[in-house]
Amino acid sequence: MSTTPILTDPDELAEAIKAGRYPDGGPLRLLDVRWRLDRPNGRAEFERGHIPGALYVDLETELAAPPADRRPEDGRHPLPAIDDLETVVRSWGVDEGDTVVVYDDLKNLSAARAWWLLRYAGVRDVRLLDGALRAWKNAGGAVETGPGDAPVPGTITLRYGALPALSLDEVPEFAASAPLLDARAAERYRGETEPVDPRAGHVPGAISAPTTANVDAEGRFLTPGELRARFEDLGLTDASAVGVYCGSGVTAAHEAVALALAGYEPRLFPGSWSQWSNHPELPVATGD
Repeated sequence: MSTTPILTDPDELAEAIKAGRYPDGGPLRLLDVRWRLDRPNGRAEFERGHIPGALYVDLETELAAPPADRRPEDGRHPLPAIDDLETVVRSWGVDEGDTVVVYDDLKNLSAARAWWLLRYAGVRDVRLLDGALRAWKNAGGAVETGPGDAPVPGTITLRYGALPALSLDEVPEFAASAPLLDARAAERYRGETEPVDPRAGHVPGAISAPTTANVDAEGRFLTPGELRARFEDLGLTDASAVGVYCGSGVTAAHEAVALALAGYEPRLFPGSWSQWSNHPELPVATGD
């Protein structure tokens, strides 16, 4: 994992906006990742009020392969081709050495996808606004309206592989020998309900670990010690190689953040349950 901070708070961000950078970082790029399963396009909410200087990021088309290029067997949010992602990130004005701060209005359940994907693609300094937009507003932070200003295109070069990940083929063997956390709601893990994907249940051997338990009521991540204790209660040890998945690779990134804060080096399965459940040859487990 990077040695740069994973989280930033509203006061730190406010100072960085004034200065154009963090004292320990490069020029600031601020991204607003409004997305949720029932409202995938958050541009209207962004334009009604966002942190000054932020750019809107469309998770569906910029942080995943375009819908027209997707196949069910690849999952609902397969990773974009690296050349496509590089073009998008450059359009945000990102240069090598910049500090990228991401946030959303959903306790960072969506913005964490940007954190993980950019880190995986080699952006070294990516930070989440802890507590998301709610924390910014509660701290008295200003908001601006409108579409935001288009930046001067950046020149960063990206390459996948800067963080460990799991492919579909690697998951069965991994789950048989190491902890694999399922970040979805417990009822989806147990197979009691499945609102989106073709089969209900979980990867055999996976452990239920809803990522919503990694934050407090205000949407801020628990302390590293509290997170460490939570994951140890789930069976992780100091030596654990740990994998994580969710429905489509979005909220799994949120759990990856929590694991990193707790001192682990998580391996995210980007295809997640939406990919696994679209392969009828793969087994499905239900219950606890």
